[in-house]
Amino acid sequence: MNNPFYLSAMKPARQLTLFDVSILVISFVIGMGIFRTPANVAAAVPTPFIFYAAWIVGGLIAFCGALTFAEIGSRLPATGGYYKIFSYAYHPSIAFAVNCIILVSNAASLAAVAIVGGEYITGILIPQTKNIQWMAVVANTHYIQTIQIVIAIVAVLLFYGVNLLGLKMSARTQNVLTIIKVSMVVLLILPLFLTTTIASETPQITSTLKPALMEYIKAFGIGLVAVSFTYGGYQQTINFGEEVRNPKKTVPRAIFTGMTVIVVLYLLINYAYVKVIGFNELKSAKNIAAIMASKVFGENAERVLSVLLFFSVLAYVNVLLMSNPRVMAAMAEDKILPPSFKKRNESTGVLVTSLSVFSAICILIIFWAKEFDAILSFTIFLDCFGMALSAGSIFIIRKKTAYLDGSGIYKMKAYPLLPLIFIAAYTFVAVSIFVTNTAISLIALAVLAAFMIIYFIAYAINKKKNKF
Repeated sequence: MNNPFYLSAMKPARQLTLFDVSILVISFVIGMGIFRTPANVAAAVPTPFIFYAAWIVGGLIAFCGALTFAEIGSRLPATGGYYKIFSYAYHPSIAFAVNCIILVSNAASLAAVAIVGGEYITGILIPQTKNIQWMAVVANTHYIQTIQIVIAIVAVLLFYGVNLLGLKMSARTQNVLTIIKVSMVVLLILPLFLTTTIASETPQITSTLKPALMEYIKAFGIGLVAVSFTYGGYQQTINFGEEVRNPKKTVPRAIFTGMTVIVVLYLLINYAYVKVIGFNELKSAKNIAAIMASKVFGENAERVLSVLLFFSVLAYVNVLLMSNPRVMAAMAEDKILPPSFKKRNESTGVLVTSLSVFSAICILIIFWAKEFDAILSFTIFLDCFGMALSAGSIFIIRKKTAYLDGSGIYKMKAYPLLPLIFIAAYTFVAVSIFVTNTAISLIALAVLAAFMIIYFIAYAINKKKNKF
């Protein structure tokens, strides 16, 4: 039984139940993306058919990934498991480089979601008014953007404080916020059943020439970028392995339960968007959830929904602040980061240094990004490496942990087809991003190479110190 994931010196208390972990899965995936990215997908594709196809295919890919990560989490339950699997299956340098870019990517995702939340809540803080002088101030884009940045930073600081109080407090807060968030998604789906209103589409002048097959494939690939962002996040559940009760069974059950709920909700809400807003209008919409609420329930409902959407931001901010410091702690256990990153507060069990550093990175990226669209391709391109490599680790991990077979762990069916589909899909998404955003892709590759160089420099320095 030579599994290093069971040999941690300071094991944290197992506090998380099946319900808690299922809520975490839903929270990781349902951020603000579903209230923003459908507009990106609609703008990228020529027809509603391809729009729906992107969401259906994205859901199937997410299931393939969820089942793959369910088995990985069952075989290797550990704090910071998303780092540990790279080190265990490949090499510490790959683990360091990939997880550094994943940390940056997650911080970018948090920043993007916080900024979208700022877009929604700014509409409440700065209502449209007939006052000419006030409207002149509001018309200042820089002024509005500054308010959105401040709101995003306040959200990070607020839940930095909540996470300092301990995992149980963070989990309880997350449960409440996620229930509010899921209820809001259900609320947006209700118009399908409460109204017969269907958006009237304005005819668009289009060429009589049909796009070539390659153009459809390219459009589908671009649309799948935003879909992948919206479905992503469930893999981070394995970071809580040592803090889950009976993780071998709880983690896979929670991932499967959470992803089933998410896929159903996503398909329904996208159908509702197209039916109520209209496919052509959706292409240029930003605050699509608020627009939809306004069309069905009136202007006051739009304001109420914008507030609820901000609660969704808080839920996503909180869950990423819960997860990512655990990856940094795992890196400290391998002596890649300083020991302070794995040190827990004696009374709360909080990884104070890791939490503080990750929160600071999120705030810096909020300043750098400023707009949601500027972050999306960069984030997903970075994620493609992590997702494909981590899913590919199942082929190595299965062999190394063969002694666990028959011990009650989860084993996916249709192996190796499911992980192969998942890897192929994320390779396709990466290629799509590279073709359409070559400069951003090259920056991401340079960042990956830089982190690998940093690892070998740090390794050489540590090796030299150990000689003396």
